[in-house]
Amino acid sequence: MSGPGQDAKFFTRGKIQEFRAELQAAETKDKKFVKRKTVLKKIVANITMGNDMSPLFTDVVQCLGTPLLEIKKMVYLFLVYYGRAKADQIHLVIPSFLQDCNDRNPLIRALAIRTMSYIPIPVVIDSLTEQLRHHLKDRDPYVRKTAAICVAKLYVADPRKAERGGFVEMLRDLMVDSNATVVANAVAALSEIGDRQDGVIFKLNLTVANKLITALGESSEWGQIYILDSLMRYVPETNADAELMGERVVQQLQHANSAVVLTTIKLLLYLMNYMESRKLIDYICKKMGPPLVTLLSSGPEVQYVALRNILLIIQRRPAVLKNDVKVFFCKYNDPIYVKLAKLEIMYRLASEDNVKEVLAELEEYASEVDIDFVRKAVRSIGRLAIKVEGTADACISSLLGLIETKVTYVVQEAIIVIKDIFRRYPGKYEGIIPTLCENLDALDEPEAKASMVWIIGQFADRIDNADELMDDLTYNFLEEPAEVQLALVTAAVKLFIYKSTSESVKTLVHKILKWTTEDIDNPDLRDRGFMYWRLLAVNPAVAGEIVLAEKPAITTDSDRMDRGALDQLLLHTGTLGSIYHKNPETFIRGAAGKALVDTPALNGHSRQVLVPLQRERPPTGPVVVAGPGPIEPGAASKPPPPLPAESGNLLDGDGEEESVHEDDETEEDSGLQKGAVAAGAADPYASLDNAFGGYIADGPQPLGSAHREDEDLLF
Repeated sequence: MSGPGQDAKFFTRGKIQEFRAELQAAETKDKKFVKRKTVLKKIVANITMGNDMSPLFTDVVQCLGTPLLEIKKMVYLFLVYYGRAKADQIHLVIPSFLQDCNDRNPLIRALAIRTMSYIPIPVVIDSLTEQLRHHLKDRDPYVRKTAAICVAKLYVADPRKAERGGFVEMLRDLMVDSNATVVANAVAALSEIGDRQDGVIFKLNLTVANKLITALGESSEWGQIYILDSLMRYVPETNADAELMGERVVQQLQHANSAVVLTTIKLLLYLMNYMESRKLIDYICKKMGPPLVTLLSSGPEVQYVALRNILLIIQRRPAVLKNDVKVFFCKYNDPIYVKLAKLEIMYRLASEDNVKEVLAELEEYASEVDIDFVRKAVRSIGRLAIKVEGTADACISSLLGLIETKVTYVVQEAIIVIKDIFRRYPGKYEGIIPTLCENLDALDEPEAKASMVWIIGQFADRIDNADELMDDLTYNFLEEPAEVQLALVTAAVKLFIYKSTSESVKTLVHKILKWTTEDIDNPDLRDRGFMYWRLLAVNPAVAGEIVLAEKPAITTDSDRMDRGALDQLLLHTGTLGSIYHKNPETFIRGAAGKALVDTPALNGHSRQVLVPLQRERPPTGPVVVAGPGPIEPGAASKPPPPLPAESGNLLDGDGEEESVHEDDETEEDSGLQKGAVAAGAADPYASLDNAFGGYIADGPQPLGSAHREDEDLLF
């Protein structure tokens, strides 16, 4: 073999005729195949560089008879690139494939069958099928583990041939193989097949799950990831089963590989939904903390992945990192995306015990140079005042100090959060309003200006010159963004209710309502203007009761995400879904969804918020769309083909019972659908399906729906 760096000379652009001549010349006086090897290296290098070498197909294929493994590897690599494009010539290679499949060297046997699986052409698939059946039972584990992956590729090429040939059942048998690598590859192949929408359902029973856990210790890092991920397909029937499995898996948290750690945490979070022992749950949460903290010593990319996952985990299990808030303090050389992620986690972990340290850290961040980071820090100070009542005074003092800096974007962020503080603690901090009004000219962002307008309107009875301030703010009313215009209309009506005897206020309100109803095209503004005008014209007293009605206190609840959606999202820990905080099926075409399965072991609160998962089936027949033109003969009378019965558990023979349960579920679903149709007829918005709900990080929420920030959401 060539040493490192010695193959660089092969990466030069060559001509097809030259390579063909060199291959033909190498057939003579080349007993050690040195010339042939050199030419093939040049061809592979040109393929890597993106040059088309397909005209050399017949010349390269002739080298397959060379009894040298290194040459066979390069020829097979060439076939992987061009085998599919040369379907008319692939029959030339089939005899060599079959010969190498029966070679005494296990490396050559595995190489041949792996290359065949990369060429999804009918003639190759037919030859592969019989050879694959023998290789799955080969005496050498290297061949068996390669054959296991080939089954998954065969299933992609021809699912029905793979199922009829019994290859899925043979993969199931490999899951209890004596070699851990074979087991891991069999699990990986079955997982890939099970994730397909048209694939069989891949489930595990307790016996096989225990054998897979036993194989963890002997598997490679990626083998462990595949096995741990597949264990989530086991659904515990009793609390004891889940607790025993959790105790056996928890030691994998000590692994050095970050992917293994995150996959183990995903499995443990899943199993904890089926556990009853509070002591064991607390022990597992305690064990999860150090590995997550260790991930933060990696590079910024791994840190960011860990932080996004931690943000989900602490919403579901706050006890995991409740004492480690200092770990998330930002470093001077952290990238901005890492800093913003840490800032959110710091706020989530803030409590009465550590709030002083968190506030001091946030004040430091507010003097940084990065504008986005400073904005987020200032807003976090305000959210901290709303979350922890005992620190509200200190947060207000900090915000006032920041306003005194006269930095425009700092002042605007401070005013935005102070508006929410006023709502959270009514009648407590209104004394700072004059300070806010002094900075009116510094406001140029819609959200900040709308917040200030709300403050002036809400407390117009306490601001002596409120009418003058409103008159200044409405000077450019028609050019303001819709958000500010809506706030101005409402504030003007509040001002009129407070000071209904003032002629200047009457003129101001009349002018604003006239602009709103006559000169504005925005339908929301026009509707609000007409509504206020009618209210003030018919009964100003009732208008006052409506506009100045007591508002519910707000809180930035530490658990914003819907509990059912959070449980479902935690099943994707360590994947892209946990970084985007979205289920993969929402942004990856054909991705399979995941959801908790209801069993007697599932705890009550998880059952209440359980999100059902519908397994979609692709259409099995032609899609007929009604349209103009004559009806084809026989088209109307031909019934659609029936859907095939859904595959049952690969490891259990309870097909009949499952079909009965599926029938029951179908009847229940149809009943629900009929009810939904009836409701939809009465309610035109019934089909929106919570379209406006979601995860809003900074939006205030009613206090009545709040959870304690230190509450573990298990029970």
